[in-house]
Amino acid sequence: MPHLSTVDKLAILADAAKYDASCASSGAQKRNSSGSRGIGSTEGMGICHSYAPDGRCISLLKVLLTNYCQYDCLYCVNRVSSNVQRARFGAGELAKLTLDFYKRNYIEGLFLSSGIIKSPDYTMEQMVQVARILREDYAFAGYIHLKTIPDAAPELLEEAGRYADRLSINVELPSRTSLGRLAPEKDASRIRKAMASVRLKLDEKKEPSRHPNPRAIKATGQSTQMIIGADASDDRKVLTTSASLYAGYKLRRVYYSAFSPTPHPSSELPPEAPPLRREHRLYQADWLLRFYGFDLDEIIAGGSDGMLDLDIDPKLAWALKHPEQFPIDINRASREALLRVPGLGTRGVGAIIKARRLGALRLEDIARLTTSVAKIRPFIVARGWRPTKALESAGLRAQLTRPPVQQELFV
Repeated sequence: MPHLSTVDKLAILADAAKYDASCASSGAQKRNSSGSRGIGSTEGMGICHSYAPDGRCISLLKVLLTNYCQYDCLYCVNRVSSNVQRARFGAGELAKLTLDFYKRNYIEGLFLSSGIIKSPDYTMEQMVQVARILREDYAFAGYIHLKTIPDAAPELLEEAGRYADRLSINVELPSRTSLGRLAPEKDASRIRKAMASVRLKLDEKKEPSRHPNPRAIKATGQSTQMIIGADASDDRKVLTTSASLYAGYKLRRVYYSAFSPTPHPSSELPPEAPPLRREHRLYQADWLLRFYGFDLDEIIAGGSDGMLDLDIDPKLAWALKHPEQFPIDINRASREALLRVPGLGTRGVGAIIKARRLGALRLEDIARLTTSVAKIRPFIVARGWRPTKALESAGLRAQLTRPPVQQELFV
């Protein structure tokens, strides 16, 4: 491997990390170095944008330790058979770079992943070493997310959790069969076993103790990522897999990443990327499953043949297929019913329930409490307001949607 400067390595390894979507920092432990010898925090405004526990935007250095990998996952640009320029950071080099970026106010934390070098254990040791240097040598109190290696020893995963705020282990694909075909070195059972190990450590952390263990896991949760469109899995299969992961491993988040064709692609892969709107609709459907009381069959029924409707969001798709459920009285409906109104989010519903205790709400009141009253009003009754057009109107769908525009994934 030719000698590369730190700047050259950063250019290669930051670009190689862009395919990993699972770098949100929501749920991170609040930590601030004020009044100590440390530096950094997980709070405040912050490259890769993510969010602190209070919802404020922060910036992360999102990078690979190395883009060399012994594995030959057909969908990965960094696979061993791929003809790409390779680079590798030393643990101390990357820790110092992270600190330098922080001091220049570029970032407030680190998202670190890696290809597999030598062995899963060796790779995981090097990643943990970066986090250890930041925490112990530099007293860095900012956010750290480590993408863990499923085949690494459980002790290494536990040690990673002592330094990181968030751990993630990618399940890669919705189907175990597809994973075996497209990523022959990876095993779905081992991935889930590693996720179960992390979950047990997180559960142990919640148990009250008179004598806290200073070496106990500090991470606040784990997440995962699925690549969408690299295999034939439909949206029903994707969301079924997500639901089982949430239930079985208490994940903070499942991230969906649209497959991106790589140079010299395998004939096993589709020649084109899926529309990015599919990724977006899956995120919306995921939200409905987790926070809005919808079940999987209801969401999928809004589309056809196991796929979500790409042109409209899944809640609107459901509402248009169930006109008998609307309009609902905004001043009397339950929270569960309000959450099913297109255009109403959880915050808007909370604001409406609180405000209507003081008196009956008019449409103009709803406009002040929400951000999308034009989308809401065909589905509600308020004081002085009742929609004049039936939901069966052929023009309602067109009225509530705008022609979608496909954006580039990377610019």
